[in-house]
Amino acid sequence: MKLYADLPGRRAAQVVADVLSVGWILACTNIGKAVHDATMGLRQPADGLASAGNQLEAGMTSAGDRIAQVPLVGDALQGPFRDAAGTGVALAQVGTDLSGSIGRVALIAGIVVAILPILLWMLVWLPLRIRFIRRASDAANFIEGRADLDLFALRALVRVPTKRLATIHADPAAAWRSRDPHVIRELANLELLQCGVRPPRA
Repeated sequence: MKLYADLPGRRAAQVVADVLSVGWILACTNIGKAVHDATMGLRQPADGLASAGNQLEAGMTSAGDRIAQVPLVGDALQGPFRDAAGTGVALAQVGTDLSGSIGRVALIAGIVVAILPILLWMLVWLPLRIRFIRRASDAANFIEGRADLDLFALRALVRVPTKRLATIHADPAAAWRSRDPHVIRELANLELLQCGVRPPRA
């Protein structure tokens, strides 16, 4: 597998692009984590509400239990404390639900902020890298001799812009059909360079 081009300039550009891609992924991940943590900070009031509800419920239940021990009137007086304890339970539940909702929002926000820009970049960068690796690997594995250059010359006639072909020969297709060795080599070199592979020596 050929990951990088043979030519130093193109290889350096590919390495820089790969390093920047890794940096972009790390940066997006850190930003997503920061968004998650900042959103989770909003749970503090909700957690405080749940804690206050639990304390109210515990306090009212304890007070009600003590009041219930008063002879004759204890049971009658316990009712309001029981109601207040129920209010504490409801308050704690509201705080717990709110805290859970904030946690879910924080998780989704963190993931979206991190993943979305990473995916957008991958849609551009990854297909280009995969395409290069496949073309360069195939080309490097295929070059074995003079017959192979003929195939790359044919590919150049199909893929390389006409203006560049004209710099090699006025009629490169005719020269290729007539098996002109110089034209075939020059055409093959163009295709190989586009694939990121250094042409073989003559």
